[in-house]
Amino acid sequence: MANKNIKKVVLAYSGGLDTSVILKWLGDNYNCEVVTFTADIGQGEEVEPARLKAQKLGIKNENIFIKDLREEFIKDFVFPMFRANAIYEGEYLLGTSIARPLIAKYLVKIANEVGADAISHGATGKGNDQVRFEIGAYALNPNINVIAPWREWDLNSREKLLSYAESAGIDIEKRQNKSPYSMDANLLHISYEGQILEDPNVAPNEDMWRWSVSPKNAPDKSEIITIEFKNGDGVAINGEKLSPANFWNKLNEIGGRNGIGRLDLVENRYVGMKSRGCYETPGGTIYLKAHRAIESLCLDREEAHLKDEIMPKYASLIYNGYWFSPEREALQALIDKTQEKVEGIVRLELYKGNVIVLGRESKNSLFSAAYSTFEEDYVYNQADAEGFIKLNALRFIISGKAKK
Repeated sequence: MANKNIKKVVLAYSGGLDTSVILKWLGDNYNCEVVTFTADIGQGEEVEPARLKAQKLGIKNENIFIKDLREEFIKDFVFPMFRANAIYEGEYLLGTSIARPLIAKYLVKIANEVGADAISHGATGKGNDQVRFEIGAYALNPNINVIAPWREWDLNSREKLLSYAESAGIDIEKRQNKSPYSMDANLLHISYEGQILEDPNVAPNEDMWRWSVSPKNAPDKSEIITIEFKNGDGVAINGEKLSPANFWNKLNEIGGRNGIGRLDLVENRYVGMKSRGCYETPGGTIYLKAHRAIESLCLDREEAHLKDEIMPKYASLIYNGYWFSPEREALQALIDKTQEKVEGIVRLELYKGNVIVLGRESKNSLFSAAYSTFEEDYVYNQADAEGFIKLNALRFIISGKAKK
């Protein structure tokens, strides 16, 4: 439980039911000044309404912070993560995980600016996000206090939250078409959890998906695109140079209309339980395929193999909230070194949920037709392979003879 002598707290505030209740609850239980922080990381909804909601709940204008972090999110978090081709447990592209350290960074930054002695968030005591927010915050400010209401209060159901909101005079919108799922969105992905998805044997309803058409309903004609890379990061789509956020917006749009990026998985949460979730990551799915394609030309064999060996560790660090750890930063330095010559263009065909590499080219290509051709060549002596094979087989030859 956090220190009860808190004078000022910065709350990660979305304007929804949970964080609106938390805003009021903090005042009631800690008798402290509340500062709200709302991050725009491309969730697809207007963030300005959060300002009006905070004002209605009595927050002073100077204590309301809304930050557009879309460019920083892609440039400083998503791109570095994809330089490693990071995937958690073979499938998950870490869309929620990679957003949390950015939010933690600004919670601490704003707390320092306004002289707050605590931060607060709406993550539950069952989930991964509490770990990601708090480990990130402590890494940036070891003296910060953290208030996690879900670990303190008894408002452990939607009905109790609504009852508290009503008694506190909190205006909660009654949306007729409210999604039955718990959703989290940013420029990289949108996730769905809860309700019928809590049974891993029940398929989601088709109308759940927001960003992509069903592969069955995608166009019958494929779409050809090109992605250009420089220093391991995407810089252009179809020859058009784009800022990081605009690059990702466009890639999401292209992928979504072609039915790309849907995922239904059961993952192992950091806190020890299994969790079933559905994800839409259209741009990320395309991007990962393209990035590996350009790397196949530009990376030395042992560089590429080393990256593949450390990737699961790197992905786990992000999933578990260790973005600001020295080990993640050390791995990042190694990964970034491998990307210095990852430059060129990848041509892709998108068709009904599939991403197919049609070609790739780079001025830094290590591919040499002179050596790899199946036709007559003048640079490779095939007889050299005999000694290589004999030396590598020597231990098996000796072992086999010893058995006899």
